Amino acid sequence: MSSRVRGAAVVLAATMAVTSACAFGPPDPDVAGEPPNLPAPSAPSGSTGPGGDDEQEVAITVLAKGLDVPWGMAFLPDGSGLVTERDSHRILRIGPESDADGLKVTEVQRLSEPVSAGDGGLLGIAVSPKYAEDKTAYVFYTTAKDNRIAKFQLGGKLTPIVTGLPRSDSDNGGQLAFGPDGFLYATTADATDDGSLAQNPKSTGGKILRMTTAGKPAPGNPVKTSLIWSSGHRDVLGLAWDSAKRMYATETGQNASGELNVITKGKNYGWPTADGDSPDAKFTNPLVSWPIADSSCAGVAVLERTIATACLTGKRIWLVSVTGNGTLIGQPREVLKDEYGRLRGLVAGPDGSLWASTSNQEPGGEPKPGDDRIVRLVFSDGGAGRS
Repeated sequence: MSSRVRGAAVVLAATMAVTSACAFGPPDPDVAGEPPNLPAPSAPSGSTGPGGDDEQEVAITVLAKGLDVPWGMAFLPDGSGLVTERDSHRILRIGPESDADGLKVTEVQRLSEPVSAGDGGLLGIAVSPKYAEDKTAYVFYTTAKDNRIAKFQLGGKLTPIVTGLPRSDSDNGGQLAFGPDGFLYATTADATDDGSLAQNPKSTGGKILRMTTAGKPAPGNPVKTSLIWSSGHRDVLGLAWDSAKRMYATETGQNASGELNVITKGKNYGWPTADGDSPDAKFTNPLVSWPIADSSCAGVAVLERTIATACLTGKRIWLVSVTGNGTLIGQPREVLKDEYGRLRGLVAGPDGSLWASTSNQEPGGEPKPGDDRIVRLVFSDGGAGRS
C-alpha cells in the first residue's frame, strides 16, 4: 500500500466521524490507572501531508529526558511508567510525581544479567495484569549466549522463565506484552543471515510466542507443547491489541518493506520468502507496508480504531485507521516526521494519550541536547489525554 499521506487532517476528521465523537477512548482495564500529574504541554507540533497543507496538530509534552536508549515501556497501576534502557540495563520509573523537568525519573534497579551487543541488552518489559496482588513484572534481555525472559519484583532478583531464545548482534526481537487473554506474549527475531529460523517449526527464532507466567506453552497454542503462536517473522518489535482482541505487530529488518501485521493464531508471515505482499496463499500479507526508508517501525499502540506505530529509520509515527471489523479506512497518516529523530517505543498511556520514546543515543542516531526522551502526544481532534 502506498505510504503517501493526502489531506491528513481531512482524512483524520472523517475517520473520527465514522468511529465516534471521541476517537481515543479509555484504556483497556489491564492498563488502567490514575493519570500522572503531567507538566504543561509545549506548543503544538504540526504534521503535514506531502504537499505541506492540511496540518494536523499534536500537542507534545516532554515527560523525561537525558535517557540512554529507552526500549520497553509498561505502566503500573498508579499510572507511572516503567522504562528499560537497553545499554545501561537500568529500569526507570517515570512519574507519577512531577518536577521542573517533567515527570520525576527514579532508577528502580540496574540489572547485572543483560549483556549489550548491537541491538541486544535490556529490552521489553511487561507488568502482570494482577500486579496489585503479585507485584510481578517481566523483562526480556540478552546474555552472551541467548535471549531470556525473566520475572521479578521491583528491586528483586530475576527468575528466568524462558531461556535459549536465539540472539544476534543485529536482531533480537524483545517485545513483551500481556494479551487480553491474560497470557504473556514475546517476540523474537530470525537472528540469522539466511532467514533459516523463521520457517523452522522447531526454532523459537522469527516467531511470536505465547506463554503462561511460568514460561510454559499457553493453553490453545497451535501446538500444545510449543510456545509458538505465529511464524515467518524477520524481527518483531511491537505488539498491541484492539478492543476486538485483534493483535497487531510490526515487522522490521527486512530488505524492502516495513510492515504492520494483524497476527492470527498459527499463521505464517512469510520471511524470508515474503518481504511485503506475497502472491503465495500460504503466507499472510501485511495490513500495511511501507518502504524501509519510511518505516523500520518498532512500538505499536491502539487508540480505539487507530493503530499507531513508531518508526526508527522513518523518524515518524504512522497512524492507520480501521473499521470495527479491521478494514482499512483511507490512507495512513504521518505525525512527528523528522521532529524527534528515531522513534522506538510507543504505548497507550493510562489517560488514553500516547507515550513515545526516542532512540537517538545509538548507532544511526543523531542525538540532540536532551536525548533520549519520553514524549506524550495528544491529538488536536481526539479525546486523548482526558485527565
